[in-house]
Amino acid sequence: MGETRDLPPFAARAVGVVVAVQAVVLTALSGRYGFHRDELYFLAAGDRPDWGYVDQPPITPLLARLSTAVFGDTPTGLRVVATLLGAATVVVVALVARELGGGRDAQVFAAVATALSAYAVVVSHMLTTNSVDMLLWALVGLFALRLFRTGDGRWWLAVGAAVGVGMANKWLILVLVLAIGVSLLVLGPRSVLRTWWLAAGVGVALVVAAPVLVWQAAHDFPLLTVASGISQDDGAESRILFVPMQLVYVSPVLVPVWVAGIVRLFRDPDARALALAYPVLCVVLLVLGGKPYYSIPLLVLMTAAGAEPTSRWLARGGRGRRVGAGVAAVVGALVSTVVGLPLLPAAALGPVVAMNAEQGEQVGWHEFATTVADVWDRIPAADRDRAVIFAGNFGEAGAIERFHAELGVPVPYSGHMSYADWGPPADSMSGPVVLVGVDPGRDFTGCERVTEIDIGYDWDNDEVGTDVWLCDGPARPWSRLWPDLRRYY
Repeated sequence: MGETRDLPPFAARAVGVVVAVQAVVLTALSGRYGFHRDELYFLAAGDRPDWGYVDQPPITPLLARLSTAVFGDTPTGLRVVATLLGAATVVVVALVARELGGGRDAQVFAAVATALSAYAVVVSHMLTTNSVDMLLWALVGLFALRLFRTGDGRWWLAVGAAVGVGMANKWLILVLVLAIGVSLLVLGPRSVLRTWWLAAGVGVALVVAAPVLVWQAAHDFPLLTVASGISQDDGAESRILFVPMQLVYVSPVLVPVWVAGIVRLFRDPDARALALAYPVLCVVLLVLGGKPYYSIPLLVLMTAAGAEPTSRWLARGGRGRRVGAGVAAVVGALVSTVVGLPLLPAAALGPVVAMNAEQGEQVGWHEFATTVADVWDRIPAADRDRAVIFAGNFGEAGAIERFHAELGVPVPYSGHMSYADWGPPADSMSGPVVLVGVDPGRDFTGCERVTEIDIGYDWDNDEVGTDVWLCDGPARPWSRLWPDLRRYY
């Protein structure tokens, strides 16, 4: 530890070409389908800026608002920021390869592998909290490696700043901190822990995240309630799929590369803590019932670590080895882009949706909102000033809100996630209710199932088959009914 060897030059021009091609492809395809359900929710949340929301801190909704304000309220306009985040991640990952001694070939390899990995393709195409997290985890990895290599405690300030920003986006970054911390205690270099700069870095993180922490504390930490509910609902499935999906989410073709990266890191006394952090992270996520993709940003860093030994392996091989590797790379890139990007006509998405359901969640929202508007039109004009549209989840509510002005319907209400905080309707809104994706039960009276959602394709997404009801009204005043309608997951 404490080595200050000179690093190879940064291959700025070659990495820049990779980033430019990535940005052009993402931008060309960003508007091909439509908004994703999460993006519709981010737009709604961004229109109601706050220091926090039930299920997320504020950064991603604020980025959604900024991107659409600057570039237009369209899928393409919204996704400019996702493209920029993806491009920045590619640059940082190339810098990680350089930090580990990789020259031009290794840096370019790391950049291309990241840009074409399935996970990066998906989160660089559409705006999600993971779009931001992928960049921040890469920055934490880069700063940590620089800290371990140089022993310069001032890098704790950079680590703390990245973690603080991460906490303002998604608290999952704390699991990364835990994994790296445990690994440092086990494998070292422990000397980087014996400095007041560590306390300073923790202070920076807390200062940056303070407004978010205060908001969560004032609202009884709803993020933890949401996380607990997700674990209870999906934990068993996540644990079963966790290991197999580690082989898929980056790309099956890149598995040998990130395995080589883990081996390479373990052989380096200054970097082996980062190698151990990956299995530690996986164990923690398995215990908590976290989703398999939660660990993938760290796996991307393992791939960067494998870039240099893989480049050397290819250089030592003959023509047959390089041709075989090239064929594998082309196949992997085709699979990642077809599964992760809107390349196919929407009508042909059936097989893709079976592998990546997020593709299907970008199709059919205008048709969804139009169906709801048709049911709304059945309400007599004299009753509409007391009528309400109530949606079962934030995607449904976000779609109706996004298209409500165009379709001549009011902004909807929902009890799901932060939409519950933006309600309830006034008790005077005691007239008819259009219910979307909600069982009327005893909460609404005089209900008739009018139709169900059909987006016109022979494959299904989460909303196809959703019932739309028209009810005479709520069974109780909205203020009394609202606590029973609230859902955290």
